[in-house]
Amino acid sequence: MSVLRSRPVLRWLVPAAAGVVVIGGGAAVGTFAAEAEPSLPPRTAAQLLVDLQTSRLEGLSGTVVQRADLGLPPLVGLIPGNDLTSLLTGTHTLRVWYSGPERQRLALLDTLGEQDVIRNGRDVWTWESRGNTARHRTLGDAGTTGKPGHAATPSLPATPQEAADLALGAIDPSTEVSVGRSATVAGRDAYELVLQPRDSDSLVHQLRIAIDAKQHVPLRFEVLAKGSDQPAFEMAFTQVDYRHPDADQFAFNPPPGVTVTEETAERPSAGRPAQAARGGNPQVRAVGEGWATVLVARLDGTPGKAAAGEPAGAAPPADVSKLLGGLPAVSGDWGSGRLLTSKVFTVLLTDDGRVLAGAVTPERLYQVARG
Repeated sequence: MSVLRSRPVLRWLVPAAAGVVVIGGGAAVGTFAAEAEPSLPPRTAAQLLVDLQTSRLEGLSGTVVQRADLGLPPLVGLIPGNDLTSLLTGTHTLRVWYSGPERQRLALLDTLGEQDVIRNGRDVWTWESRGNTARHRTLGDAGTTGKPGHAATPSLPATPQEAADLALGAIDPSTEVSVGRSATVAGRDAYELVLQPRDSDSLVHQLRIAIDAKQHVPLRFEVLAKGSDQPAFEMAFTQVDYRHPDADQFAFNPPPGVTVTEETAERPSAGRPAQAARGGNPQVRAVGEGWATVLVARLDGTPGKAAAGEPAGAAPPADVSKLLGGLPAVSGDWGSGRLLTSKVFTVLLTDDGRVLAGAVTPERLYQVARG
């Protein structure tokens, strides 16, 4: 896990129920335009890491904007469902409220509707306005330990805090840690912590985390690809307030006619994705260490065997067939398949039914596929 493991802060902001995602917002281009660099007392990278570990956040509300420019082909829209692909392109906006580990709220807006995730004590609600549907969970002991992230379903990071938590968990000897330029984010002076992979197989050039100089909370998170000085992925607070939000923000008041589904809370695996894979996840295995880690699975989700009654490499569903047909064909002494590339990650889908993915070059995937 990361140095933030001992304090949850905003870890709950990973969506608290499966299927809740950040959907299209209306943030204007230029949201993250540079402001004058503030003059701050010098701090080392080690001191900033301690700041993150020891800060104590009691209350917060604000607006977060996330923008992705990963260089993906348009055919990713053929992937069934839009939970993931909606986050991989464009700009998205959400509102957040935090009042301790047991009261949090995330509001996701687009031009067609709204989705909310609310935790109030042991109750977790999700609501979607377009279908006027809601889901309700009552958390067990695992959800009341003061680590609200453990009560959530793992997903893509929803705030700079969650993204920073995942990134800091990747710090190992293959990572160079340094201090970047100071910045002003959401009107707050901030230090910048820079993580840079030393592994030549990584497509990531740098991860940059802007940390509030007084509150020590991550305010902005950026991923830069090799060969580019512009973020391929970034999320940042555009407005932040550290006062306790009103209690009314955490009360779920469903509109008339809402359909409510009761769900059973599940405790997810903790730790980095690669660690979870090594820790016994039967669907994924991790190959390699650090930034060169490659995750390997089968198209049916089970390593080493195809779906029941189907041979390895059997014809995939129609939507997946369309996706595969639009990707470049590749081959080598490892076999043959299709390759999906972006600025910061690569996915290889082999003809024998394997899926290999990582923030690495295609050559690294071929090396793993060969083994």
